[in-house]
Amino acid sequence: MKIWTVANQKGGVGKTTTTVSLGGILAEQGHRVLLIDTDPHASLTYYFGIDSEELEVSVYDIFIRGNSMTGEEILQALCPSTIENLDILPATMAIATLDRSMGNKTGMGLILKKSIEKIADQYDYAILDCPPVLGVLMVNALAASERILVPVQTEFLALKGLDRMMRTMELMQSSQQKQYQYTIIPTMYDKRTKASLEAYKTLLATYKDAVWPGVVPVDTKFRDASLAQQVPVQFCPKSRGVFAYRALLDYLKQLS
Repeated sequence: MKIWTVANQKGGVGKTTTTVSLGGILAEQGHRVLLIDTDPHASLTYYFGIDSEELEVSVYDIFIRGNSMTGEEILQALCPSTIENLDILPATMAIATLDRSMGNKTGMGLILKKSIEKIADQYDYAILDCPPVLGVLMVNALAASERILVPVQTEFLALKGLDRMMRTMELMQSSQQKQYQYTIIPTMYDKRTKASLEAYKTLLATYKDAVWPGVVPVDTKFRDASLAQQVPVQFCPKSRGVFAYRALLDYLKQLS
């Protein structure tokens, strides 16, 4: 199973859109896909019409129970989506308390990785949607991943957020003695604006080969797909945004 984590320490850059877009396309191609929500805001969970407050089991239980949770119990916590081959491990607001209650315990950084390993034979891909805050949840999501996908809105302030994300990965690489593979994804690109053009040039100049050479354009169809609680490839398969994510997925497959 390939594991990708979608992360950035700035909100509103397209993390959840990237997660559902790639997950939907992979599922359409026949791959078995698991999307994991590790954000207390539960945007990914709500995207699929799942009410996080009514869940009996969620990703929170994986952290609380740790290694005592069996693979079968983890599978029972999953929610199916409207697309064949695509399942969701939902989040609840309760995971916001994990930093306070469990942040200082040893071994907390690998709980999610070990849990995913228990169900690895059930899926071809797992994609983790990350919170924009460095803590137990982001540490777990990064530690579990084989490749980190970093969506970056093509505007100046988002580039500052990317700087923070790069420093976070450097710190974790040092502490875990693990070399992270990552791909920066320019999002919300508007070729009509000077801000997008300049930000994209800066990304390429600063991060060079780490940047996907394509862009995800501004596309209002993404918002409509979210409102309809459908993945973009299901709601608007011929949109320019879906076309961009198909190209991105081809690129990522070549890297792996």
